[in-house]
Amino acid sequence: MMIVMAALFVVLCAVILAAGRMGQEEYELTVPTVEISGGGELEGETGSNSDDEALAGEKMVDETEQQAREILSAMSLTEQVYQLFIVKPEQLTGVSVATQASEVTGQALAEYPVGGIVYFAANILTREQCSTMIANTQSYSQIGLFIAVDEEGGTVARVGNNSAMGTTSFPNMKTIGDSGNTDRAYDVGDTIGTELGELGFNLDFAPVADVDSNPDNPVIGDRAFSSDASVASAMVSAAVEGFHDGGILCTLKHFPGHGDTDTDSHEGYTELNKSLEELWQVEFVPFEGGISAGADFVMVGHISVPQVTGDDLPATLSETMISILRNDLGFEGLIITDSMQMEAITDRYTSAEAAVMSIQAGVDMILMPENLQEAAQGLIEAVESGQISQERIEESVLRILETKIRAGII
Repeated sequence: MMIVMAALFVVLCAVILAAGRMGQEEYELTVPTVEISGGGELEGETGSNSDDEALAGEKMVDETEQQAREILSAMSLTEQVYQLFIVKPEQLTGVSVATQASEVTGQALAEYPVGGIVYFAANILTREQCSTMIANTQSYSQIGLFIAVDEEGGTVARVGNNSAMGTTSFPNMKTIGDSGNTDRAYDVGDTIGTELGELGFNLDFAPVADVDSNPDNPVIGDRAFSSDASVASAMVSAAVEGFHDGGILCTLKHFPGHGDTDTDSHEGYTELNKSLEELWQVEFVPFEGGISAGADFVMVGHISVPQVTGDDLPATLSETMISILRNDLGFEGLIITDSMQMEAITDRYTSAEAAVMSIQAGVDMILMPENLQEAAQGLIEAVESGQISQERIEESVLRILETKIRAGII
């Protein structure tokens, strides 16, 4: 009996050892072989790097949205409404020209917690003064601020045209476009972006995406890359990539296109006398290119397009034009108005009216209202009365917060 049991034990051990070897061999056979493809990517039976990157991207999007929603949920209506504004520092503090940020700025930001500050040439004196002013301003804000400037290169360069700043000076963008070399447009964006970032800016209201198709135009001209829509599109796309590689958010302007107007919206009513089909053939082409390249903002001009909208509303206040930008051109980023201090707006609307109408139309951010407090109060009252829904405000604030989180501003 003992002999039989011993024999059975030996047989059982042999079976277990064999099964172990089979399991090991089977496991080894299922390990994917990893090869280096010609493109330098790792490929195997478990999937490619692109799949991993896609999953990582989705996770990042989810985390960004979650963080933004958490911030949003803790904000009062007043805080949400003020987040919709980018203003000059003087609009906060009441000083004639701001060249520093002290406790007065901190008190103003606590009372009027705007989404961003835009600086002009008068605010920018030296490198140290500028960077200190920006750093102090950011330190006073509970939510990180967009710190913006108009830095196109050429004649519109608040920083570059100040020799004390030690930054690169560029010619007008027409010169860049005339070269036919998109690398030059990329270099403009990359260099400007890098140099602005060193000073503390995180948003540039550039590049110009207008097509300079009207020789009588009084405001765009050489600021545009070209009178040829396809050339302008290629240059705008390259510039957007440059701005991003330079580490700064950028803005396409001035939708739906300011290049074929014969008046200046700074000075009053401005009309673009074109059909929607004509806009797709010319004006929209550079915006399509810039949007495809990943532009962060689109600035909408105070330009009326009656053949498209059936009325004389400026595009900034037109639900039709904003819908075309958002839905037909597929822009998912932040839509901001041009300065609301321009006479195309102030001649016809109060600050409150313009603010309410722009948000109703689908705009996300309002640039430089004539009267900040009046504009904000108009929006608050519109929500409280049901004229604008709370959800409509939160939609834009969420988009703003997500952009700031992705850019490292929050």
